[in-house]
Amino acid sequence: MTWTTYQVVLRLQAPMHIGRAKIGNVQRTRGYVTGRVLWGALTERLTRDELQGREPATDSRKYQAMGERVHDQLAFTYFYPTTDKNGTVALWPWNDGFRPRFLSTYAGTALAYPHQGADEGTLHEVEFISPRTLDTGDPVYLVGYVFEREGAPDWQPALHRLQLGGERGYGWGRVEPVRISELEDELPLFDGVYTTQSDGWPPVLKAQGRDDDKSVPLLAHALAADFEDEDTVRRAVTGVQGEIEPLVGRETRPKDGSFGMQVSEARICYAPGSEVSTGVSFKIGPYGVWERSPEQAEGAVGDATP
Repeated sequence: MTWTTYQVVLRLQAPMHIGRAKIGNVQRTRGYVTGRVLWGALTERLTRDELQGREPATDSRKYQAMGERVHDQLAFTYFYPTTDKNGTVALWPWNDGFRPRFLSTYAGTALAYPHQGADEGTLHEVEFISPRTLDTGDPVYLVGYVFEREGAPDWQPALHRLQLGGERGYGWGRVEPVRISELEDELPLFDGVYTTQSDGWPPVLKAQGRDDDKSVPLLAHALAADFEDEDTVRRAVTGVQGEIEPLVGRETRPKDGSFGMQVSEARICYAPGSEVSTGVSFKIGPYGVWERSPEQAEGAVGDATP
């Protein structure tokens, strides 16, 4: 292998909000940590650690340079909640019973001091993944996988000072690593649902399943459509059935001078929880989004039409 695979288990120490959509006055959360969120948190932490004691961490060009290093030398899966510190996921976010066990909400409002009451129209609720299960009070962990190329930034110490998701100013999203395990080549991931398949970069994962499984859940967003011209290589995946959603995020670009002011182009993706036929493989693309693997590009699995 030209890279090393690590299973990472994080203990969730505070509520965590991974923004999804707003319904009424409720800001909903995703039930997992996306690759973009992990990429952003690692980029921020690694940049600040590198600049500490040397110069203020306010130059967006420094963050862009570190973000490109993370893209080039690290890849990662999405991270999922579990109550097992060894990393076995028994209940996926799309399964019945997940929401009442892991998700709760926090209500807040702005105050109108002259009236000694709530400011009109500011009542809101923020949904979050709880650091303890709501039914039994068990600690909640997050499990996922990190793939490291030689020369990658020193990401493991950064996990001890990482905050994931939104509402970080209130202390949300704090995590603490409890397990970072180097895995052998082609060892099954997520308890046998996927395996690593290629020694090239970026990593390729194959839907493996167990016993007679004919399909497994999709465990990341996967490109469902290409916006292409004659010079664009098709990256949309095949062999997937499920919900489709546009995937967007906020970006910081050096020439704009403001953090998070730009919105990325929408990428049309299959949502996590979609069904994947066993034997289908995916390449891990930027921000942990899965793309068409080299095997699919050669026509080994289906055609390119979503």
